Amino acid sequence: MKLTEAGKKDIPLIQDLARRSWEVAYKGIISQEQIEYMLGKMYSEEEISNQFQHPDYHYYLIFDENNDSFEGFIGYENNYEPGTTKLHRIYLVPESKGKGFGKGALNFLKDKVAESGDERIILNVNKENSAKKFYESQGYRVYDEVILDIGDNFVMDDYLMEFLIHK
Repeated sequence: MKLTEAGKKDIPLIQDLARRSWEVAYKGIISQEQIEYMLGKMYSEEEISNQFQHPDYHYYLIFDENNDSFEGFIGYENNYEPGTTKLHRIYLVPESKGKGFGKGALNFLKDKVAESGDERIILNVNKENSAKKFYESQGYRVYDEVILDIGDNFVMDDYLMEFLIHK
């Protein structure tokens, strides 16, 4: 597994990987209408381009060297809050789950966060998403809950999770 920093040229690949992972990850959790709405809003070319303009926002592509294929991506923002990095996105295509890519990406993130000087990683996870168990297995813990109005009569009903970097 290799993580490579993404750039604007990779936006179509990020969009494709997001769609492929979301179609499975959120099926039965949120409606297809909400999936389409969120993909359109969060993964538009304009939105991702804007994120690339922010010096603390990073995307990395997860590449499987054995199969010569991209398996997913991670997107995070250092200094989201003082001393805190926000993991905005980590998605794997369905066929790559259970192969260590998620764990490897989170370990990569821990190293990057430590390098940045931040001491905490936070993320949101849908309350019905089985990924919560995965994050817990990697040392993350729930510290709060939130219901966010994201427009068009849709909400995100999430747990807020954190991981503390030990220096």
